[in-house]
Amino acid sequence: MYLKSITLKGFKSFASVTTLRLEQGITCVVGPNGSGKSNVVDALSWVMGEQGPKSLRGGKMEDVIFAGTSGRAPLGRAEVSVTIDNTDGALPIDYTEVTISRILFRNGTSEYQINGDASRLLDIQELLSDSGIGREMHVIVGQGQLDAILMANPQERRGLIEEAAGVLKHRKRKEKALRKLDSMQANLARVQDLTVELRRQLRPLGKQAEVAKKAATIQADLRDAKLRLLADDLISLTKTWNAEVADETALRERRAIVESELDRTRARESELDAETAIGNPLLVQAQETYYRLNALREKFRGTASLAQERSRFLAQEAEEARTAGRDPESLDHEALVLRQEETDLRQGVENLWAQLQVATAALATAETELKAEEDRVAAALRALADQREGTARQEGHIKSLAARLNAIAEEITRLTKARDEAQTRADSAQREYSTYELDIASADSGELGLDSQFENAQRALDASKAKLAALVDDERAADRERNSLESKLEAMRITSQARDGAAALLHDPRGLQILGSVASLVDIDAGWESAAAAALGSLADAVVVRDLSTAVMALTTLRSENLGQADFLVLQSGDNRNIGSIPPDLIPLISHMRSSQIDGLLRQLLATTVVADDARQAESIIRAHSHLSVVTRDGDAFTQLRARGGSKSTASLIEIKALIDDLTGKISTVTHTCERLRFEISTAESELAARQGEFDVALAKLNESDARIAALTEQLAVAGQHAKSARAEVERLNGAIAEASAARSRDENELAIAQDQLQHHGDVAEPSHSRAEVIRAEVSTARSVEVEARLMVRTSEERVDSLAARAKALEDAAAAEREASQRALLRRGVRARGAVVSQAIAESAYETLIHIERSIAKAAAERGRLEELRAGREGETLTIRARARELVAEMEQLTSSVHQDEIARAEQRMRIEQLEAKAVEELGIDVQTLVSEYGPENDVPTFIETDDGQIVATELIPYRRDQQEKRLAATERSLALLGKINPLALEEYSALEERLRFLAEQLEDLKRTKKDLLDIIKEVDDRVQQIFMEAYEDTARHFEEIFARLFPGGDGRLILTEPDDLLNTGVDVEARPPGKRIKRLSLLSGGEKSLTAVALLVAIFKARPSPFYVLDEVEAALDDVNLGRLLGVFEELRETSQLIIITHQKRTMEIADALYGVTMRGDGVTELISQRLRDAETA
Repeated sequence: MYLKSITLKGFKSFASVTTLRLEQGITCVVGPNGSGKSNVVDALSWVMGEQGPKSLRGGKMEDVIFAGTSGRAPLGRAEVSVTIDNTDGALPIDYTEVTISRILFRNGTSEYQINGDASRLLDIQELLSDSGIGREMHVIVGQGQLDAILMANPQERRGLIEEAAGVLKHRKRKEKALRKLDSMQANLARVQDLTVELRRQLRPLGKQAEVAKKAATIQADLRDAKLRLLADDLISLTKTWNAEVADETALRERRAIVESELDRTRARESELDAETAIGNPLLVQAQETYYRLNALREKFRGTASLAQERSRFLAQEAEEARTAGRDPESLDHEALVLRQEETDLRQGVENLWAQLQVATAALATAETELKAEEDRVAAALRALADQREGTARQEGHIKSLAARLNAIAEEITRLTKARDEAQTRADSAQREYSTYELDIASADSGELGLDSQFENAQRALDASKAKLAALVDDERAADRERNSLESKLEAMRITSQARDGAAALLHDPRGLQILGSVASLVDIDAGWESAAAAALGSLADAVVVRDLSTAVMALTTLRSENLGQADFLVLQSGDNRNIGSIPPDLIPLISHMRSSQIDGLLRQLLATTVVADDARQAESIIRAHSHLSVVTRDGDAFTQLRARGGSKSTASLIEIKALIDDLTGKISTVTHTCERLRFEISTAESELAARQGEFDVALAKLNESDARIAALTEQLAVAGQHAKSARAEVERLNGAIAEASAARSRDENELAIAQDQLQHHGDVAEPSHSRAEVIRAEVSTARSVEVEARLMVRTSEERVDSLAARAKALEDAAAAEREASQRALLRRGVRARGAVVSQAIAESAYETLIHIERSIAKAAAERGRLEELRAGREGETLTIRARARELVAEMEQLTSSVHQDEIARAEQRMRIEQLEAKAVEELGIDVQTLVSEYGPENDVPTFIETDDGQIVATELIPYRRDQQEKRLAATERSLALLGKINPLALEEYSALEERLRFLAEQLEDLKRTKKDLLDIIKEVDDRVQQIFMEAYEDTARHFEEIFARLFPGGDGRLILTEPDDLLNTGVDVEARPPGKRIKRLSLLSGGEKSLTAVALLVAIFKARPSPFYVLDEVEAALDDVNLGRLLGVFEELRETSQLIIITHQKRTMEIADALYGVTMRGDGVTELISQRLRDAETA
């Protein structure tokens, strides 16, 4: 097996179709750097399944497609085909020549082909897995891979040896076995859960089967006792009902007489009520007139008294008001005097302000003259002192001043020049500083967006991680819940599979018109399953048939085929009459049940059945309505003579069906939830990958921006320091120049004075101090005058303010007094008029009171007459009403008696109908048969159970009710002692036993499968250890040989990192070149590292040869001597394998059988030139 050719089209720089026809020996590919030699190696890796873009020296997989140049358009796809000679049958395919192709389109779509047929990547990997090529392509050694081999960890070096030895297929086999083991473990846990559930159900079911056997005899005896007591009750009630009908006529005749007399009494009462209706309003009107006149009399009396008192009070108050108040004219006069004083004082204040300003100006002038005189005296004193020092000293001083002035002028010139230079530097530094500030501001504004982008990316990444973790947890919880629900559902379905006659007919109707079981035909509201099961009892499992003949045929079939027992309900019953009624305040059970096929049948079965919330409410309903049956939500059933309920060890088929429907709905919901969560997890993983990419990009941009801002900040700091230094220099020089200029001005003044004094060197008189003393006395006097004027101004202003406040108060008081006088005058006039009016009112009220007294006397006489008439009517009315009440009471008593008799007869009739219905519904016997066969005149048989389980009748005894009641109580006690009886327990027990045996066998099979998988895993581990150890030993031996050849006098070997753990041990390399004591690979030179890596690869190649090897410039770092040694090794490899070498070395080219020259055209497209060297040399 060897590579015959490789064809490239649109792959990287190979834009045109390019074919390399390879030789079995050594084929060298040469060419300048960047011409596309290594693209040949990348093409081989890519066509054989390489999936990593970085391994192909690209950023993404689309980079392998020709991207176009300035003179050539880009292509839409890349295609590489490699043809392998399979004459020796190394590849497991029925072809002597195999062509593997790979096509990649720009939209990301990829295609694989084997001999032109579409295939998968897995198919190509499996095809090449046993050929020695390896999945990771260890036979292709690219650029830089030698360093990667040396720098690899021990586990990665072990991977090279395993790949060459073909361990990958064994590891795949182990992974497959582990996956099966995980799946089988889940099945094992599920079967174990089912087994535990079935065993838990089997134990109580076995007890129920034993109880069911014992209950058969007791139930037969119980049924006979019930029938005989029921027949006795039915006959007794019928006789009583017939005897009570005769009393009804007499009660009805007496009720008619009482009703006639009651009508006459009520007619007279109506006449009296009419007279009362006319007379009472007249009496009320007379009483109201009398009362109104009395009230009017009292009102006029009060008005007269009040008018007299008011007249007296107003006259007295007017007299008192004349003497009150103060004269407002005197107040105005006082205020006017104060205002005149205020005006005079304000004029004086203005004069004082003028005097104060004059005094202040005089003080300022005197102080100015004093300072000037003192300065003149001081200057004269200094000049006199200088005069006295002598002329010689004055001349020396003048020369010194002249020299100093010259030096200062030169210093000022130098400082000015230095200042200009420093200012130039400062301006330049400031411009540079401003430029950097703008750059930083621009970078900062850009970084705001980067910070926001990074924070948003980080938050999005954290949110995606949290969302993915939450979804994974939810998916695991939902999966666990689904497994649990499926186990419960399977257990429930096994429990619901009955094994009686009804189940046999439902499974195979045998041509009968069977509608189904009651449980399957009825829909029940959630929460009412237990109530429905309690009400229906054993009929919940009954089979519904079309007519009675079908039921008879079904019973015949069950008996003839020995299929067991079954209850049948006939849909078209002949008696559809209502046998009971339910009061409107109660809720019938049928309102919680629905059926499209047997609704009428259900209404007949449950016509007198109502629902209650608890047992207490059921008791109250039974007490009020004894003909009803009551069931509770918990499954307790009550009638007047019976109560059934308590805790249940098993559920009825109705409840089991409801549980199965509920579990099925929950499983569907949980399954949908699991699928939704898996889809959301896939979406979340994709979103997480995208968020991670965005986070990495944002972080890289932020780091880049931070680095740029840091550099600009550093440059800004330098520029700022330069500008600050230059400005400080300018300020320092400006200060020095200012100081020098000031010194020059002082020296020039001093020089002028000195020269003037020298020219006028006459005697200088002593300055006089008398004028200064006079001016100083004037200043003191002016300051005293100014202080006195200021105090006078302040005092006058305070007096003005006080007078103004007093004048304002007097003016306000005068105004208030005037207003009070006006109001008092108005009030006096009003009071005088009021006194006259009050006197007139008092006189009129006295005259009115005389007329009112006469009217009151007439109203009192009329009121007395009307009250006498009302008293007579009320007496007669009371007598008539008393008689009417007596008649009503007698009428109610008669009516109640009649009604009670009717109710009693109706109850007796209803009781008779209930007994008849009970005989038909509960005991399955018609009334005529019940009376004829089980009446009191018939003898009573006794029942026993034979050895084969049959119930037979024995001797007969006369009927006695007390004996039958004792018999019934005894059988009921015996039946109650047995507890809850499951009539299907035997069949269910057998079915569960069979299911449990089946699950036990499945469990054993799973355990054996687990053992087999563990054996396979152990076998694979042993095989991997064996293959690896053999390959390692061969590789280690060849490594020592190759290393000794490449490093004459050196020592190299391979060692295992964990010799005791061959499955997980790594492989380490020790290399000691000749003349060196080091063994660590990191301390070797570049050439020594390359030779060591080549030695390891060649050792692997020789230990487990492959059909071909591709080497990309592996000898580039070797000198001529080491190159010759390596070429000798290549010559040995050529004998067993095909070598394709990318090289720049001339000596490597010389040993090649074929040579391909690679060149890059001006348009960026690679071209090939080939030459077969062996044929040329032979020629």
